[in-house]
Amino acid sequence: MQKVLEVLQDSTIASKSGKDNRSRFWGVYKRVAEEHDGEFLERYTGDMDIVLVFSGLFSAVSTSFIVAMEPNLSPDPSDTTNELLKQLVYIGLGNFTAAGSTPIDPASTWSATEAALRIQMIAYASLSMSLLAAFGAVLGKQWLGYYKSNRYGRGSQEERGKRRQEKFDGLVTWYFDAVVQSFPVLLQISLLLFGIALSAHMWCEQPSIAWVIIATTVFGFLFYSLTVMACLISPACPFQTPMSTVLRILGMHSKIFSRILVVVSSLNDYRRGYTPDLRTSLQVSSAIQDVSTR
Repeated sequence: MQKVLEVLQDSTIASKSGKDNRSRFWGVYKRVAEEHDGEFLERYTGDMDIVLVFSGLFSAVSTSFIVAMEPNLSPDPSDTTNELLKQLVYIGLGNFTAAGSTPIDPASTWSATEAALRIQMIAYASLSMSLLAAFGAVLGKQWLGYYKSNRYGRGSQEERGKRRQEKFDGLVTWYFDAVVQSFPVLLQISLLLFGIALSAHMWCEQPSIAWVIIATTVFGFLFYSLTVMACLISPACPFQTPMSTVLRILGMHSKIFSRILVVVSSLNDYRRGYTPDLRTSLQVSSAIQDVSTR
């Protein structure tokens, strides 16, 4: 009789309904996870492709601009030739005093202007950020490919579902969304720096033309800033950008940090023998509850 009970306990007859419910649950979970992961991978893969294409084109334009400004950082070789010809003319006219006062090598006394150095610094910073955004996009595509190929692994349906949930929790814990969204932000900052460098360079060459570039750069910056502010004020705003996502995440964590500071300061006051009033006690209890829930 004991052997019969042991066989029944090990059999699937008694727990058939329970296992059916579990199988049904994991089946629904897999279907919902496939829908979510499909949208997730498609969205971020498209974003990384856009960053790669735009950063490639923008880096080519930025490099051409830097090459065009390169003569401003080195002396003109024709200046030496002109000075030598001037000395020959002075010698031919018999003006040896003027010939001796003219330097033979003007490059020895030449130095780049402060404005040219600053413009080149901004231009190289723009190019560096563009290349960094492209590098981040390549890494992002590799991360997405790893998640796509290793999210389930092998095993039963329940084991595969748990493994996928573990991978997805890792994306949330390590702020994958904020990291990937920072790559387009780098590209946007690079574009702003390029506009500043181009405006400053043209201002040194021709101020009337520089006003057109300055006006376009300022308009683009103000428009982008207003859209970011609108997204921060209203989450339902359709003008969502990577910058608004990053700022929203940073704002959420700054609120948590301020709550922690309130709790720590209240604990220090309590240790010193200070009794807080009712309002302070309510703020501390609300802060502790908020931190614990997050």
